[in-house]
Amino acid sequence: MDTGLLVLVSLALGLAVGSGFVWLLHHASLRGERAVEVIFPSVPDGVDQVIEALESAGVVLDPSNNVMKASPGAHAFGLVWNQSLVHPELVRLVDRVRRSGEPITDELTLRRGPFGDGDIHLFVRIARLGTRFVLLLAEDRTESVRLDNVRRDFVANISHELKTPIGAVGLLAEALDSAADEPEMVRKFAGRLSTESARLARITQEIIELSRLQASDALTRAELVPVDHVVAVAVDQNRVVAEARRITLATGGAHDVDVYGDEALLVTALHNLVSNAINYSPDGSRVGIGVRAVDGVVEIAVTDQGVGIPESDIDRVFERFFRVDQSRDRNTGGTGLGLAIVKHVAQNHGGDVRVWSQPGRGSTFTLRLPEASVDLTPPAPAQAVPAPEHSSIP
Repeated sequence: MDTGLLVLVSLALGLAVGSGFVWLLHHASLRGERAVEVIFPSVPDGVDQVIEALESAGVVLDPSNNVMKASPGAHAFGLVWNQSLVHPELVRLVDRVRRSGEPITDELTLRRGPFGDGDIHLFVRIARLGTRFVLLLAEDRTESVRLDNVRRDFVANISHELKTPIGAVGLLAEALDSAADEPEMVRKFAGRLSTESARLARITQEIIELSRLQASDALTRAELVPVDHVVAVAVDQNRVVAEARRITLATGGAHDVDVYGDEALLVTALHNLVSNAINYSPDGSRVGIGVRAVDGVVEIAVTDQGVGIPESDIDRVFERFFRVDQSRDRNTGGTGLGLAIVKHVAQNHGGDVRVWSQPGRGSTFTLRLPEASVDLTPPAPAQAVPAPEHSSIP
């Protein structure tokens, strides 16, 4: 073959091979960029700013349901943790939107906090965002639902509970009038009239307090609260009554533990538990208040040596106006609202309250709250820690 022709063929072959190699490199680069986009997808322009500006909950999810962007409200409601949606109900709605392509609007009741019986009520709208992403928007309707429940229950509760002391006051007033010429009977009826009046005032005050807890979020002024201080104040508030009956108030357990919440409400809840333990304990006995922190959960247990609670009544002790022993409550001035207030304080703090009891052996009420993290923010949702069958109190 001619030398010149051979050179031309070699050049052409080299050019073809080089072009092919360059094309392969370019194609591999494009595939790599697409792979990176699949693994590390980016949220469309402008969505970040919109999500950050939302006061309600807003979440952007990728095709694998990983959270690409979440508003502060989504974290505050406990909807997002570890780059994932916490509640399976929301995941199912997102999958429906992804399959059908049609937006979904729904109202959901979801658990509030990492554990506990408290709920949040959300109005949710979910829709596609472009071809790959899904946008979830949630508006908190918890307060309006609570207000509706309070309005519905308030009239029934107040009319049922107030008719007894009001009727007693009326009867005592008539008795006073008929016994006007008998000083001894006047003093007797006046004393009973004062007792019923005080009871009426307690019922009214506790109904107002319970209604406030049910009608609004207790954590509007949340702060870091030392549990040691809550225990000390609650014990001090009950010390005079305990000493009058020779009941020892013993405290112990973990120290320097903090929770995130409203100090006044937490003191009220623990005060009610200690007061309840004293009222149902025999004279000369002992009430223990112990604190422990386990896996991000703070437990404050109040144990008495009282009459205990029948098993049939344990599930009802936190109901409003429920009394295990009606005659004892009349003697102690109980209203049946103290434990209901404890329950709602715990729920508003993302926790719960549990009870262990056996007739004749006493009871243990355990207030469980999320432990405050060092950055002063509420703890992320986590697995619930099982309560002990019977807390150990010093």
